[in-house]
Amino acid sequence: MASLATGQRLKSAVCNTEIMVISAPDGDLELTCGGVPMGSDGSSESGTVDPNYANGTTIGKRYVNDDGDLELLCVKPGDGSLAVNGTELKIKESKKLPKTD
Repeated sequence: MASLATGQRLKSAVCNTEIMVISAPDGDLELTCGGVPMGSDGSSESGTVDPNYANGTTIGKRYVNDDGDLELLCVKPGDGSLAVNGTELKIKESKKLPKTD
């Protein structure tokens, strides 16, 4: 468990995924990618992606939790999917712009 700070960059230990924290709630969270905790130490890949967390990440997409108080930006895609405290994060829907005539 660790607390996340805005602007913090994290790397997956089991795939190429790298993310940047856009916003995060106070307190400790267990952020995982591919079922394995993420870190900022840049350690080399070790282990394999858990099949339950193998939906992958997409560069440039923002990932949010159900409460909307955690937002992460994918800066490098990979095979593992992001989860916090065991719950998989979803891609943030883009806002619809009003039509112009």
